[in-house]
Amino acid sequence: MTAAAPTDADLIAAHAAGDPTAFGEIVRRHRDRMWAVALRTMRDHEEAADALQDAFISAFRAAATFRAESAVSTWLHRIVVNACLDRIRKRQSRPTVPLPETDGYREPAAPGDSMAQRETRMIISDALAALPDEQRVPIVLVDVEGYSVAETASLLGIAEGTVKSRCARGRAKLAKVLQQLRNPDANANVPPHERTGRDNA
Repeated sequence: MTAAAPTDADLIAAHAAGDPTAFGEIVRRHRDRMWAVALRTMRDHEEAADALQDAFISAFRAAATFRAESAVSTWLHRIVVNACLDRIRKRQSRPTVPLPETDGYREPAAPGDSMAQRETRMIISDALAALPDEQRVPIVLVDVEGYSVAETASLLGIAEGTVKSRCARGRAKLAKVLQQLRNPDANANVPPHERTGRDNA
């Protein structure tokens, strides 16, 4: 009779107890999902990869402090988000360093997606990438990752009202960007400075 596969919590406990292979299995199980989280938040492949590496190193070191009050995936999710936010803050503190180009940023395709679903995901990814960090990150946390306004405020270190206002501004801009991406011909005669996708205010 084949033994049942260890749970995520079992693997974390085994890692904390000194098992040299347990954490590698945790990474294997959750890497793809955590990569998607990092890529949505950072919008740049290289930055996302660095943030994910930082997150897994932090999780490796902090495994002994894990308490099974939440799922391991939730615990990892928060660590990845925090690693991304740390990198965004550092990037914003160095204004002379240009922001990453959004060309090539795409949401990873989910298995079983139809062509129409893939196209929709690409359009949404492009629209999110067109938003400034201060609007994109709260929207990703609240609308995509499912954090509450209070949790998002805590993660970002800002007031709940600020989260709400940034999400509202970002959603309004996102709707316009989505319309432009879906109907590019409708914007052909619009001056560049009036196109929402180029407006990062």
